[in-house]
Amino acid sequence: MTRSPSAGPPVTTSTRARIIDESLRLFAERGYAATSVAEIEAAAGLSPGAGGLYRHFRSKYEVLSAAINEHAARTRTQVADGLAELSGMETSVDLEVRLSRLCRAGLAKVREESELTRVFFRDLSQFPELVAVVREGLLQPMFDAITTWFGSQPEYRDAEVDWASIGAVLGGAVVHYRLFQETVGLTPGNTEKDQFVSAWVRLAVGLLPSPAPVT
Repeated sequence: MTRSPSAGPPVTTSTRARIIDESLRLFAERGYAATSVAEIEAAAGLSPGAGGLYRHFRSKYEVLSAAINEHAARTRTQVADGLAELSGMETSVDLEVRLSRLCRAGLAKVREESELTRVFFRDLSQFPELVAVVREGLLQPMFDAITTWFGSQPEYRDAEVDWASIGAVLGGAVVHYRLFQETVGLTPGNTEKDQFVSAWVRLAVGLLPSPAPVT
């Protein structure tokens, strides 16, 4: 592979990371039970059936557990970084613009986890401990982020609002939009993303009390 002189060093992926990535892809496509260790090894560039996976993991379950835990850890970091970025927006930016960016960030995050979503619905009922990781490590941080964001906006600093419930309604809408698309193959009501975002913003503004003047 050639690179231009200005390009940075080539990005390499460790064998362990390849195993995790390819296993999650295969679990999403075929299901956990239907995916063999040998198939994961082949997809990760290892000799199928030669035991390469076991140099990094003790079992297929440990690969699944590692994938989910690493996604959860990454989500916590992404949510913190995303909140910092959104919070850094100037308050002079129109509230509806800020709401739109919040909604789009949530949609992007749920879409990023599309493979894990399919595994969650197809296979994780047999692993309640991993369901808890998804709930506490991926879903709850997203809902908490929405609640934190709304509560920190200067327009609503004096509003007595149940932010957790509002976060559940608005965050649930974002999650449902992408989950519906992943499981059914269509968006709810065949609504385009821009239409959804626009409606979400209008509902968000309508659900909240009249903004206090920013001083």
